[in-house]
Amino acid sequence: MSSTPRTATFSSGNSSDHLDTPTLDIESPSLLQSISEHGGYAYVSMAALAAAGDFRAAEAAREMAWEQLHSGPWHSVLPVWRDAYSMACLHVAKYHYRSGEFKEALRALDMGLIMGGMLLRKDLDSAVNKVSGKAKDVRVSEENYQGIGKSEHRLVDRELNEAEVLQILPVKSLTCKIVAKRSNLSLETFLKDYYLSGSPVIISDCMAHWPAKTKWNSRDYLMRVAGDRTVPVEVGKNYLCAEWKQELITFSEFLQRIESYGCSFSVPTYLAQHPLFDQINELRKDICIPDYCFTGGGELRSLNAWFGPAGTVTPLHHDPHHNIFAQVVGKKYIRLYSASLYEELYPYSESMLSNSSQVDLDDIDERKFPKVKELEFVDCILEEGEMLYIPPKWWHYVRSLTTSLSVSFWWGEGESSSAS
Repeated sequence: MSSTPRTATFSSGNSSDHLDTPTLDIESPSLLQSISEHGGYAYVSMAALAAAGDFRAAEAAREMAWEQLHSGPWHSVLPVWRDAYSMACLHVAKYHYRSGEFKEALRALDMGLIMGGMLLRKDLDSAVNKVSGKAKDVRVSEENYQGIGKSEHRLVDRELNEAEVLQILPVKSLTCKIVAKRSNLSLETFLKDYYLSGSPVIISDCMAHWPAKTKWNSRDYLMRVAGDRTVPVEVGKNYLCAEWKQELITFSEFLQRIESYGCSFSVPTYLAQHPLFDQINELRKDICIPDYCFTGGGELRSLNAWFGPAGTVTPLHHDPHHNIFAQVVGKKYIRLYSASLYEELYPYSESMLSNSSQVDLDDIDERKFPKVKELEFVDCILEEGEMLYIPPKWWHYVRSLTTSLSVSFWWGEGESSSAS
């Protein structure tokens, strides 16, 4: 951390030592006016000082906006406060960048991308491109100084045998109906045999052209592209457990936790249902939207990443959209129940969890849920390079059998879900 006094002027004749924010420069007066109209007088005062180079004022403004973001349910937060948070993050990042604190600047920008609004998105994205390049140069210099080797470190380097797999799966797994698997499935056949009938299917041999297919199993590649970026993660068994929580950590720390899970880190850390590719454009270039996602005249609703160690579980739930779930690295076990079995799977009555089942498939309480073990389901082990089509409202349980990196493509009509 620099010992430079925390007051600076952001303007400079040399564009290399400051971050350009053209959208902020244009939109700032109207945004501050709107914030004032919503009672944010203290924020406006701090933002004015921040724009003049006062770091403490920038931090204070960011804290004020943060409190507004957490004043109630996320959907009730006024959009103007999300934009206010982005503005403050830009001011904080500008100071860190001028001070040569590139990792700190990048964290502030990532927070703006994750929690902020869309008004200043272009400024955040362009600033990230500039700062991340500087941060990577610093990291490479540090690695060269420390003599860190260049040997390739793969995320998944061991195959599980059948006995190991069956030992960790829920009761009756892979003894009922196996999800159908089709190679090079045509759009016409997909539409007729699966989309219209609402039936799941595994589609193989359709991801070989993705750069991610060869790049994402390399820890070194992921570190180069995303190591300094801040991401939201889930810590604990799953979102239905009391001890579950969310944290914001760097991607490099996340990779360390994956590697140490079961040893020095005793609980799983999972990057789940996060729009990582909106945040990190270099990873977005490694994947392609499957043509299946435009079936029925729909449009892509959500593109999310799922990344975690072996043993991470997404409990039994359903989602409102059509879903192509692409397995890029590692393998997952997935069990699916028909959408028609809504009541039989005992959904929670609370609105926030109404798409989740009270049934824990890893430890079924037969007294509370006596009929669950007799319900028909289909299941599969989704291998690297395979995609699974999950129709809307179909219940599904997901368990990572190895370190796993997956991408979900939601498309079609419907309201977004709070859990997946």
